[in-house]
Amino acid sequence: MTAPRTKASRQSEPDCSIERFLLVFSDRWSFLIMREALMAGVERFADFQKSLGIAPNILTDRLERLVAAEVMTKRSYQEPGARTRRSYHLTQSGKDLAVPLAALQQWGDTHKPPRGGPSVERRSPSGDLVRVGFLDEADSPVSQEDLSFVASAHRSDH
Repeated sequence: MTAPRTKASRQSEPDCSIERFLLVFSDRWSFLIMREALMAGVERFADFQKSLGIAPNILTDRLERLVAAEVMTKRSYQEPGARTRRSYHLTQSGKDLAVPLAALQQWGDTHKPPRGGPSVERRSPSGDLVRVGFLDEADSPVSQEDLSFVASAHRSDH
């Protein structure tokens, strides 16, 4: 049985899904770590550090936050003759971030394009370019113009 939600617990656990997301992904490094894990398959600390050029203390902190948020799991491994090290692996929650990260990438490609064009393209197994979009429950596309955001009946008053 769970304890009733108090005003203090409501403040620490926002109703807004975007706000809850931002409690985990509050800085650029967390997004970039996820980009490397999702798009390049990076799992090892040294590989994250090398690809991102991030300070070790910041990388340690962000990886620990992602593990605490259950977006990644930590595993030990050991190369022959070397000390035990950690690798970081996406959980299902982390893998599910492929869609929102691809949407952010798509926005950047459209509204803040790099001079040489996109650094990564989203493609289907047949090689066709893929765009992120909205689907209804029957997996039919819904145009952004036809989309509406409606407050949920489950939403509590602030």
